Order: sequence, then C-alpha cells, then structure tokens
Amino acid sequence: MSGTESARTGEMDLKRHAGVETGASQPPAVIAGFTGWLLDAFDFFLVTFCLTAMAREFHKSDAEIALVITMTLAFRPVGGFVFGLIADRYGRRLPLMINIGVFAVAEILTGLAPSYTVLLIVRALFGVVMGGNWGVGASLAMEGAPAGKRGVLSGFLQEGYAAGNVLAAICYFCLFSRVGWRPLFFVGSLPALTLVLFIRFRVKESEVWRKSVQAKLSWSEQRREIFSHWKLFLYLLVFMSAMMFTSHGTQDMYPTFLQRQWHYGPSSRAVITAISGIGAIIGGLVFGHFSDKVGRRKAIIIAFILGALVIPVWAYAPNEALLIAGAFFMQFMVQGAWGVIPAHLAELSPNSVRALLPGFAYQSAGVVASSVVFIEAVYAQKTSYATAMALTAISVFAMASIMAFVGRERHGAALEV
Repeated sequence: MSGTESARTGEMDLKRHAGVETGASQPPAVIAGFTGWLLDAFDFFLVTFCLTAMAREFHKSDAEIALVITMTLAFRPVGGFVFGLIADRYGRRLPLMINIGVFAVAEILTGLAPSYTVLLIVRALFGVVMGGNWGVGASLAMEGAPAGKRGVLSGFLQEGYAAGNVLAAICYFCLFSRVGWRPLFFVGSLPALTLVLFIRFRVKESEVWRKSVQAKLSWSEQRREIFSHWKLFLYLLVFMSAMMFTSHGTQDMYPTFLQRQWHYGPSSRAVITAISGIGAIIGGLVFGHFSDKVGRRKAIIIAFILGALVIPVWAYAPNEALLIAGAFFMQFMVQGAWGVIPAHLAELSPNSVRALLPGFAYQSAGVVASSVVFIEAVYAQKTSYATAMALTAISVFAMASIMAFVGRERHGAALEV
C-alpha cells in the first residue's frame, strides 16, 4: 500500500471513529426516533383536547378528569428508568420495538375504556411507554448521527413532539364532531404497528452500543456504573426541570388563555395551537443546525433571549394577527432551544448510561415541572392570564439559561469514546 493510500485509510478510520461514516448509514434510526416521539405526543395532546368529553361521559368533574393527565406524568419516570436500563444493557432496537408495540395496545385500550378507573390504569400504562420512548429513541438516533450534523438531526428528532401536537389538533378538528373522542385513539395504533415492523427490518443496532462493554457487565457492576454518575444525573435533573418549565410554562395554559382572554372556541384554539406547533418544528431544526456551528449551550441561551423578546407580543397582542405571530415565534424559540437537547444530552452522557441517564432525568423533570400550571393559575387569579404567562415565561427562560450556562459541553464529541 502506498503512503497516500495509507494516509487515506487512516483518515477514513479517524472519521469513522468520530462518527462521520457510522451516521451515514443510520437515517432510519432518526426516522424511527422521530416517529415514535411523534406518536407519543399525538396521544398525549389528544387527551388534552378530549378531556371535557371524557369528563362528560364518565360524569366526572374537571379536577377528577385531570387525574388522567396526572397518571401519565407520574408514570413517565418509571418508563424512563426501566426502558433506559434495558436499552443500555441489551441494545436500543428491541426495547424500542417493545415500547412502541405496547403504545399501540395502550391506544386501543384508551378508546375502549369502559370506566373511569380503567381509563386511569390505561393512562398510567401509557405513561410508562411515553417515559421509555424518548431516552431509547434519542440514544439510538444520536449514536448513529454524523458528529457535524448531530444538532440538526437532534432538532428533527425532538420536534416529533411538536409534530404530534399539530397532528392531534388536526385530528381533533376534523374528526371529533363526527365520531366523538373514542375512535380518535384508534388512529395512532396502526402507524405504531407499522413502525415496529420498520424498526425490525430497516433500523440497525447502534454500533456505538455494540462496541461498548455495557452488555458484558454483571448486574452488580452495572449498578455501580450507574451510581458512579450521580453528579451528572443531578445536574441533568435540575437542567431538564428548568427546560420542562419553559415548555409547559408556555404551552399548557395557552389554550385556557385563548379561551378566557380571547373567548375563542375549540376550533379556533386548535388552529392556533397547530400554527404554534409549526413554529416549534421549524425552530427545532433551525436552532439544532445553529448549535452545530456555535455549540449547544450558546444556541440554547440565544433561543431563550430571543424568546424573552417575543413575550410582549405573545402575551399582550393587540390584535389577532399579532396573537398568531406571537404564538408561532414563541414556540419557534422555546422548541428551538429544545431541539438542541437530544444531541446535548447524548454528548454529555457516557456510553454505559446514555439511554438511562438522559431518559430518566428528562421524565423525572416532567413531574417536577408539572407544577407550573398551578403556579400560572395562582398568578392569573391575582392578575390576568396574560400577565401570569408573561411573568412565568421570563422567569423560566432566565432559570433555563443559567442552568445551560453553568453546565458542561462536549459539542461534536465522538460518542464511542
């Protein structure tokens, strides 16, 4: 072999080691992660649209039927831990297939639930599934992504959540008045079963996981390995709690704001929600790509600074056109920051806990941040929904920016190292 050929071979090995070539063969993994997260979000937001109809059918108050969402949020950390643990030990593909298969079952059972008690049990099962999906799907996708494109693919993956929100709004808008709430939950089951087959025949197991020693550890060794990263977990938990506050703080009460402050009906609220979701998808891609250029933390902080500038239009729009523009650009910035998260957390996490640590921290943070709805409601009683949302948004943007700033970064790191 000539010196030139040896140099080229060495360069190819170096690129392969840095994740350049391994990612070129893994677009199906990114598609699988995106679609799985989309389906989970579709179901979750479909419930939020159908809550009043469920309450009417089961003769429950608003507070009682809200437990349906609480059950999902409470059990998400269970799924993040269990599926993350299994994925770090046995590989990414099989746990993801099992997760999505159980999702299809939970969809059907939700539509068939004969009583309020059964509905709560089924939604707890869905919480486990939703909690387990993100960590496994993100680790599979990011481990196969080229280092230089990891950010933009991260944005695509994360905005499966926003895309699910948009599809739920469209499904509710088009079908609810015709068929009621139950058949809406059958809609997601067939795509889920199709996705299981797609993963089985098209998605390859992560080469990064194959080369790791995690599968060779005993359970006691794996337990010690997990606990050795407790400081990283605590940081991720606090950081992701701050990030969750930004997401839930700008999304959860927004339909109520449109109803109480602007007196919009269900159809108008669904349309504006869908428009904001489109902004979220575009923002995730833009800031994900931006993070490949300037770094993960800087992209997150810039997104929140720009988001703070949008708050006056978002909360205090003087007309409908500016209201819609505010909804679009607010989620463009918030979910733009979120688009960086899969890549950022994958790069921060060691191979041995890459599915468990980010997924468990992400889902545990969701439980912590669920209190933001109560906080906003208390603010609204003393001021107005607009002021409550504005004060909440600026507070959580500052908190998330600080947590991003004080954290570490491994932008573009080779994940197999």
